[in-house]
Amino acid sequence: MISSLSLTPVAHSGQPSMRQIPLDLGPVSVPGLEEFIEGDNHELLAWLKAWPAVERLGTHVYLWGPKGAGKTHLLRAMIERALQAGFGVIWLNAQTCQMWDAPDLGAPTLALIDECEQLDANHQHLAFNLFIESAAGAAALAGGERVDASVGPLYIIAAGATPAIDLAVRDDLRTRLGWGLTFVLHTLPEDGLKAALTHEAARRGMTLGDELLSYLLTRYSRDLGFLMNLLDRLDRYALAEQRMLTVPLLKQMLASETA
Repeated sequence: MISSLSLTPVAHSGQPSMRQIPLDLGPVSVPGLEEFIEGDNHELLAWLKAWPAVERLGTHVYLWGPKGAGKTHLLRAMIERALQAGFGVIWLNAQTCQMWDAPDLGAPTLALIDECEQLDANHQHLAFNLFIESAAGAAALAGGERVDASVGPLYIIAAGATPAIDLAVRDDLRTRLGWGLTFVLHTLPEDGLKAALTHEAARRGMTLGDELLSYLLTRYSRDLGFLMNLLDRLDRYALAEQRMLTVPLLKQMLASETA
């Protein structure tokens, strides 16, 4: 639990509240690290899968890559991973700030900061305070001190669309985002996009035929976030219409959305 931040807590009764995430994470379970198509991101994915049993756990981590590369997917996946490890979790992005307490007082907390390039002044202030809290806790532990036994160490993983040095945020926050371990998140090639879409469709219990898959990749942006959102809308529409996923159904849905 972080004592000096103004956060919106999520109520709990001694257990992590992962099953009631107050974010719009979609109609089905949040995709985990296993659902992420690796592509050229082996080093990053291996580090996240090993967390928290990694070297330099206390070092802040910053992921950057273009829109649709999968940054939000990875950070969301770390919510479940952290809670299962007994950590508390803080989620901060451009729209919201939420907190899940750890089941035990004094347990560590993982702060996940998404969309760093979009944070407004208030959210930049909250993000900066997280870094200050983390540094203060690390310094106290290094000195053999524990000011408050109910407050555990705070670790930070952040993500943005550009290298930290290029972020249009306050200078002190930009500096701290760039201090730690940095990973570049590479976008997927066409075969990777096909695999990601096919895997997500299967996870939802849908069949994504070759014709529809090719249509999606030739007619629309290859931004994976955009394509996943389109697939989500099509899934909902197909359920409402009680029809299979086809190109004509996609066209019908898009026409209904603009009518």
